Parts: sequence; structure tokens; C-alpha cells
Amino acid sequence: MRVIKQSGLILFLLGLAIFIGTIFTGDFNLTQSELDAFIAEKGYKNEVIKEKLTKAIVTNEDLNIFEFSSRVINAYDISNRHYDKLITKYDAERNWTKKGEQYQYKIFGKPHSLSFTLAKKAGRGFVAENKGLAWLLTFGLGIIGALLYIIPDVILLGKPGIKNNGVFLNAATNRGWIGWFAFFFLVTFYILLYFYPDFIVNWVYLVDPMSKSLSGNSASQWFLYGFLYCTVMSVMAVRMYIKYRNNKYQILRTTSVLFFQIVFAFLIPEILVRFEKPWYDFKNAFPLDYDFFFKWNLNELLSSGGFGLFILIWGVVLTIVVVPVMVYFFGKRWYCSWVCGCGGLAETLGDPYRQNSSKTLLSWRVERIVIHSVLVFVLVMTGFALYTFFSGAEQIIGIKTQTIQDIYGFLIGAIFAGVIGTGFYPIFGNRVWCRFGCPLAAYLGFIQRFKSRFRITTNGGQCISCGNCSTYCEQGIDVRAYAQKGENIVRSSCVGCGICSAVCPRGVLKLENGPEDGRINPTEILLGNDVDLMDFINNK
Repeated sequence: MRVIKQSGLILFLLGLAIFIGTIFTGDFNLTQSELDAFIAEKGYKNEVIKEKLTKAIVTNEDLNIFEFSSRVINAYDISNRHYDKLITKYDAERNWTKKGEQYQYKIFGKPHSLSFTLAKKAGRGFVAENKGLAWLLTFGLGIIGALLYIIPDVILLGKPGIKNNGVFLNAATNRGWIGWFAFFFLVTFYILLYFYPDFIVNWVYLVDPMSKSLSGNSASQWFLYGFLYCTVMSVMAVRMYIKYRNNKYQILRTTSVLFFQIVFAFLIPEILVRFEKPWYDFKNAFPLDYDFFFKWNLNELLSSGGFGLFILIWGVVLTIVVVPVMVYFFGKRWYCSWVCGCGGLAETLGDPYRQNSSKTLLSWRVERIVIHSVLVFVLVMTGFALYTFFSGAEQIIGIKTQTIQDIYGFLIGAIFAGVIGTGFYPIFGNRVWCRFGCPLAAYLGFIQRFKSRFRITTNGGQCISCGNCSTYCEQGIDVRAYAQKGENIVRSSCVGCGICSAVCPRGVLKLENGPEDGRINPTEILLGNDVDLMDFINNK
């Protein structure tokens, strides 16, 4: 079995190495006819961009993706600067008609996204021309290798039961060199995904056939991300099934998050696009779906007829009715641990790192300040967005709505939720985003803390203070402190993952949905002769 496991590791690393290496392969250039077709497709009206792109990429040179990207971005920049100068010139001359005409020639968009669109059409080489074989050598080897590494644990782990032996002695799970390598890889991946999509165009080629079969369109970097997301969750779910095979609760919730991610967050939205309907994840509730009330999204939904109106109504009902009602009966775990894709990745890919979540008082204080600040930010931004939509104005009290949306999208949507939220798993634990940044988690937490039937009950008399519960709490809750006092755990940050109960050797902890009366039962601790015990009991 150990031989199989080691062979699997070798195959996985080989697939990963080929996957990374594909970035640096292939040649990129266009013929004049291909460029003309692209310009016509985009509806570009200026001649400058055609001239500059022709000089840059209509060539017999074999450009790599980095050279190609640099040339394309430079061409767009020169074109836009040309028309910026004309705008300034006509503004100085007070020739408002001519000034207004120049804006139609400017090309808007993120530079590397503009480059990505062209790179998809310009790519040549092994990956672009042999997508099936390239997929087998990357995704295929990676999946097979990972499964061969994971499956032998059915025997190697011994009898069913939670095994965390050596977790703090392993370089992969205790911030060792393997953990830091994983950290570097994940952070780099998210930076490329969000800010340099043209650099990973060869990765996108790998999933083109799947994208065309589902939506009828060529793959984007977001389709790549969705496919990779589902693949990683599926493989790591196998690990969860093996590790927690004695715990029905863990098996059921792992199956649940896997189902909702693959079906609701990936397959259904892509199939909707094939039928010319808006791309929509029916489980993604506001304010996690922070752009739901943006003007462009509302316009798209309203212009999509009855189906778009249904999505709009469902999004509102989900946020103000379904979410609070479900939290009242089941706590925030119904969403964070059973439905949410962010939680699903955290509970599968992130499970090996849960013990790295900080348990300090400082972390708890920072958590409360930051996550509620994000919630306020998204609510203010949404208020601005709705005002803009209904009034037609572009700004409020001198602040442009688009500026606020751009800031939120960059800082929270990309950096916090993506780069930090997942990239930091190996170093800071698997729920960095859920714990410190998710505005929906903050909203759910308010309801869970003050109006819910959910709690984790504790049997203090059975607690042996082993600390397993606190060690493996991904939300940084000092569970042992509650257990020692026999006090119910009613914390807004608790996602009800149930791992604290699963790793408890004495059955001290139990996840329950009970009556509200007695749910919050703070227990005072008496030290020495601070009080007269008989007087204290009689007064109570």
C-alpha cells in the first residue's frame, strides 16, 4: 500500500509539473485576416489600434505568451493615449462635438483581459492543438496520482476513527517547507487568475472542449477556475470520506457541499448560458454575491424576460427570507458547511490545515472588527448601487458609485476572497475568508447568535481537557474553555462543521437544534474562597 501511495505522489507531482510547465509553451501570433476578423467582431472603430496590433502581432516571429501580452497591452495603451491627447486638445479648443466623438474610439477593459481575448485566438503549439492529450498529462495524471495517494489510507489508517497522528510534525500541515510551497503556489495561482489571465491561456485551452459541450462557448479563465474548483473538491472529498468514514455527519455534509458546488455553482449556470439565459448560481446569496444589485446585473436580469425576473425575485427572497429562517432552525451551518462553495473548498482542500487557525484573543478581536467592517462596506456599496439604478445618477455626495464597486471588487472580491481566502490555507488555516472577510457569514452570525435554535451542548463532567476540540476548530474558537465549564457554545462565528465533536474522545460535544430557552447558559467560575458557596447557591 505504501508503494501505491508513493507512486501516486510521483504521478501527482509529475502532472503538476507538466501543468505549470505548459504556461511557458506555445507560440502566439495572428495573420492579418485573423486580426481583421477580430477587430470586426469587437466592433473597434479606430484605425490606430488596427495599425498598432498589426505591427505588434501580425508577424512570423514565434512569440511566447509574455512577449505577446506585452506587445498587445502596449498597442492598446498607445491607441488610448492617442485619443486621450485628442480629447485634451478639443477640450482646450472648446470643440465639444469633436471631443465627444473621440470617446467611441477608446477601448476600455483591463489590459491583461484584453490581451487574454486575443491570446485565445493566437495560440499555437502542443496544448492548443492537442487539448485532449494535454488534459490527460495534466489533470489526468494529477487526479489519478492524488487518488492513488489518498485511497490506500483506507488500510493504512487502520480501524475507522479520526487519525491526526503527527499533524504537527508534518512539513505539509505544520507550516513546514511543503506548506510554504503550497502557500506560494496557491497565492501565485490566484494572482494569475485575477490579474494576469493571459499568462495562463494554455491552462484555459485544456478545458475548452468541456466548456463548448456545456455552454457552447470557448472557455474563459473563470470556467477553468470552476472546473478546477470542482475537481479539487471531488478528489479531496474522497480523502474526507476515508478519514471520517466512522462519522455519518461528516460524510453527509461532505456529499452536500460537493453536490451544491458541482450542480448549482458549475453545471446549471453553464447550461443556462447554452439556452441564452443569464449565468446564475442559485445558491449564492447576497451579500456574498455582492454584485447582485449592481446596475449591469439588474439590467441584464430585467432584459432577460420572465426568467431574469424570477432570478431577481429568488435572490431577494433567498437573502431576506430563506437565509434567516434556515439559520433560525439549523444555525449558519446549513449554509456555511452544507451549501456554500467557499465552505466546501475549505472543508475538503483545507481540512489538512484546520489546526493552523489562530486561537488567540487578538485574532478574535481582529475577526469581529474586520468581518463586520466588510459587511458594512458591502451594504453601503449596495445602497449606492440601488440609488444609482433608480435615480440614474452616477455619484452620491461626490462619490462615484463605480469607484466604490471597483474598490470592493479589488480588495474584497479578488484579494481577500481569492488570494488570501484560499491561498493562505497552508499557513493561517482553512477558513481565513469565512472567518475574517465573508459578509454573508457576518449576516448569518448575527442571526445565529441572537435568534436561533442551534447550539453545541457540552458535558463538562466528561471533559478531560485534551484540547482536541480547540486545536481542530477552524474558526479559532477555544471550544475546550466552554466544555470545561459545561457551557453551551453559541458563537456567531461557529459554522457547525462538527469536527470538534468528531475529534472528542469522550463524547462531550453535541450539535443540537433545541428550544431557545436556556440556549445561552453562561457559567460563572468560582475560585478559592472568593464567595460563601452556600450564600451563592441560596441567592441563585
